[in-house]
Amino acid sequence: MSDNTPAAAGKAEGAPGEKFQKVQHHFCQLTVDDEQLQLAAAYVSDAQYNRNIHFETSPQAIRFYKLYNHWCTQRVTYFFVLVNLLLALFEEPAVYLLPIWVTSTVEFICLLIFAIRLLHFSKIIPAKVLWKDAKNICVIVSILLTLMDMIVYLTLTETGYFVVRWSRVLRPLFCINFTESRQLRRAFRNIRNTLPEITYVFVLFMFSVAVFSLMALKLFAKRKYTTGEGAPYFNNYLDIFFNLYVLVTTANSPDVMMPAYEVSWAYSIFFVIFIIVNTYIFMSLFLAVVYNDYKKHLKNEVRKLVYMKHRKMIEAFDILKVKHGAEFVILESHWRQLVKLVAPEVPSCHRELLWRVSDNEQKGFVGRECFIRLADLLNIQVVQMKERVHPLEKCWPNMYNSAVSQFIRRVVKHQGFRYTYDAIIVVNAIFIGGDESNPLISKAEWVFLTLYLVEILLKLFAYEPRAFFAKSQFWNWFDTLIIIAALLGTIVNTTLKSSGGYNSQQVLDIVFILRVLRLIRIIDSFQRFRVLLNTLINLIPTMLTYAGLIMVVYYIFAIVGMEAFKGRIQFYGANSSDPAAKYCGNPALKGSQFAALRYCKNNFNNIVSAFILLIELTVVNQWHVLAAGFVKVTHLSARIFFVIFHIMVVIILINIFIAFVLEAFFVEYSLARSAIETAVEKKIQELGMGDCTNPPAGDLVEVLETSENDLGNTDDTDLKSRLKFRIASIRYKTVDALLQHMFEEELKPEDEIPTLEEIDNLSPDDYAPKQPTFDSIA
Repeated sequence: MSDNTPAAAGKAEGAPGEKFQKVQHHFCQLTVDDEQLQLAAAYVSDAQYNRNIHFETSPQAIRFYKLYNHWCTQRVTYFFVLVNLLLALFEEPAVYLLPIWVTSTVEFICLLIFAIRLLHFSKIIPAKVLWKDAKNICVIVSILLTLMDMIVYLTLTETGYFVVRWSRVLRPLFCINFTESRQLRRAFRNIRNTLPEITYVFVLFMFSVAVFSLMALKLFAKRKYTTGEGAPYFNNYLDIFFNLYVLVTTANSPDVMMPAYEVSWAYSIFFVIFIIVNTYIFMSLFLAVVYNDYKKHLKNEVRKLVYMKHRKMIEAFDILKVKHGAEFVILESHWRQLVKLVAPEVPSCHRELLWRVSDNEQKGFVGRECFIRLADLLNIQVVQMKERVHPLEKCWPNMYNSAVSQFIRRVVKHQGFRYTYDAIIVVNAIFIGGDESNPLISKAEWVFLTLYLVEILLKLFAYEPRAFFAKSQFWNWFDTLIIIAALLGTIVNTTLKSSGGYNSQQVLDIVFILRVLRLIRIIDSFQRFRVLLNTLINLIPTMLTYAGLIMVVYYIFAIVGMEAFKGRIQFYGANSSDPAAKYCGNPALKGSQFAALRYCKNNFNNIVSAFILLIELTVVNQWHVLAAGFVKVTHLSARIFFVIFHIMVVIILINIFIAFVLEAFFVEYSLARSAIETAVEKKIQELGMGDCTNPPAGDLVEVLETSENDLGNTDDTDLKSRLKFRIASIRYKTVDALLQHMFEEELKPEDEIPTLEEIDNLSPDDYAPKQPTFDSIA
């Protein structure tokens, strides 16, 4: 090629656009039709959003696939899944009861939408994949079983028979098994994969409790001790087993030990040994096993995601590649068409920046390794910024640029200014803890409010107001709103006090709360606090997945609990004079601890009460008293429901959640300390177009102005000095993205990526890491 001559090379260095034109001219005869581009865009979009759907590659299937992944169709699915779950609010036992035909009609419409969604999905993927995928089978079976139950329920209800709506426990399965809920499914897979290891520990744990229960029976049964309520103490094996199981949760400690301990201190040895073995050793062992097994399967999940992303990017590369010398490449024109199709909302300046990152040497094309990075580049949010002139500088330039004004701005932007106000906040905290009736403290509050208002005004003087109150400036918004609200509250409180004869305690309480909230700002002043806060914020999206997982389990137990215990316990109101209110409307609870503690509102009489009760059971404090109340109004076997709930939620789900938080925290915390710059951030700095850098040295603005004119007819010189870029937030690095990045570091360009079918069948035992990347952070 002519570009290889020294003269051409020198010319190319001076004019990158000219070199690009020569490369494009060389490949001018190569084109990509729209169908190929659409297919490549589908692969890149899947890689960007970590979708692992094996879709058909025909033009019709691609159009269906694009519609399937459209935000509108996904939101419609989410909406009807939510409506289907919320039907429990209006069905017997209901928060607000609706006629059966209304709830049945709504449920039928939901099932119809689910069936249409599944039919749509069947038009996208091969038939053998559809019937091989367990989630699709689960959705089909759930729809059929729900329809059958609805028909039977409506028929028997009309004839006056009592019927149980058992299919309602299937509703969360729709939430889990639609493709949009892949994060939730992955969490369930982690639980399913971890269960075998947990089972071994759990069997051993139950054996330990059983042995200790037998020892307790032999130790106390013949001594005829009684509890504080006069009931026999430890004379029934099943009761002993249940009480000792409760003791593992510490909910009945030390009550369960006291009847024996009162007789002799030596009996406490039995309970101390039991607590050490079962509460501390076995519960710690549960967490260790769960964490170890969770990590192993998490690695496998991340490996699948990385392989799937690379495989789909390779498929897209193979569609668009052209021959260039001894290697295959993708031309800039094809790259731009592809990015426009995948992310049409991305402006031309952002697109140009991403191209500069991909084609760092400005060759006019990218190779396979650079192209694979495109999926990650599209996930990085870059904000285009134009420096704004301060309004005061526009109106009074001489005053704003005077020596005094510049000195004030330097002081405000200095680190010492922030430290001074941190000290003021600490002093303010001391006064907040004082007695409000003290005149000195009351007057000091006005001094602090004045200082805070001066701080905000000085910052607005030093910084451009629109930049100061940008969307990403959380702490600026927080400070301003808290100070303004506290000022208004203090004014209202002072006015009410001076008017006399009016109780302003509620306003005063609000003012106190606002003053305390002001102390939160100090978190942003310490690096370690910021690291912890950023870590927590980064964990929130994935924590919501596990919150959704717990809500699914809650929903199932709530439905079962309502069917089993509805109407057994009644709440008559806090000030009810009805004699039945003393025993929750059920004579079986007379004299019980459940009634004595006024737990009547803890019932399964509607979905809201059921959820609140399940949350109380998750906390485990007094859960044995709650279980005993429902046992009294039903049967001894009711304990099974509460024990299974404790095993599923407290022992399994909570431990898996803790394992996730530990792993994610290690990743986030270690990354925050290493402060790794991304390629985009480096390129922004190289171009001199960072948020706080000098005017750009390159010609990026000229390329933007000549390509699509997205920036209008702005003067080039002015634009070069004002166009800036920055990463939208340091929090763009999600936990999933960080874990994937860590695994990608182990991959080499020459490594062979498995096929889509092979990726699906990967197991944790197939992987032997070359570098202990994950383990090194633990």
